[in-house]
Amino acid sequence: MKELPITSSLKEITAYKKKLNWGDIPAIYTMAASSIGDVDGILTHGFDSAYKQLFDRSNWNDAFLDSFIDKNGNIKHKNKPKIALRHHYDEHNYELHCFPIVKGEHLFGALSQHPLCPFKQWTPESMQMLFRISSLISFVVFTFKSGDPADLALVKYSHKRVQELISEISKSFEIVDVMGYSIAEFCKELYAKKPHFTIADLLDNPDPNTE
Repeated sequence: MKELPITSSLKEITAYKKKLNWGDIPAIYTMAASSIGDVDGILTHGFDSAYKQLFDRSNWNDAFLDSFIDKNGNIKHKNKPKIALRHHYDEHNYELHCFPIVKGEHLFGALSQHPLCPFKQWTPESMQMLFRISSLISFVVFTFKSGDPADLALVKYSHKRVQELISEISKSFEIVDVMGYSIAEFCKELYAKKPHFTIADLLDNPDPNTE
């Protein structure tokens, strides 16, 4: 059976998975695919999430970003809000986290109406985690141990979609730092540790640029 092209959709990958497994799809694939489908929803349908709220300009600090009114009466900003992103992993899930940059430093706590913060209100509990792909790390380990070409295609698809979301962010924000392994880098490091397939040291040292 031919390998799927890199441009395959989630629906096409799942159909391919069904063909390879005579219609029997493991639960771990279903959980990962469903969560990745939620990420698709952010891109295609604008599902409500912290990711979507990030673009809510009513929460941007207009004065700090040097805003002005254009000829059509719309608020424009001369400066983009500065943020940092982090690829975050635990034993089962992947998340993308966001941190505003305040006075050149990553903001890890809450802040309200601070003149040097790019946002009027920043609440980490509801705003820091932009989205999650549940069960992705469990699925990656499963793929490396006993997966088929459809499983690998789903892992590659998850990386592609996350990078597309980051690309969308970069259009409106100045991303000064991206910390941690991308999904592709995480997989590469995990694969290099065969046959042990342990992710403990990756979780302890999640930044490929640190020793």
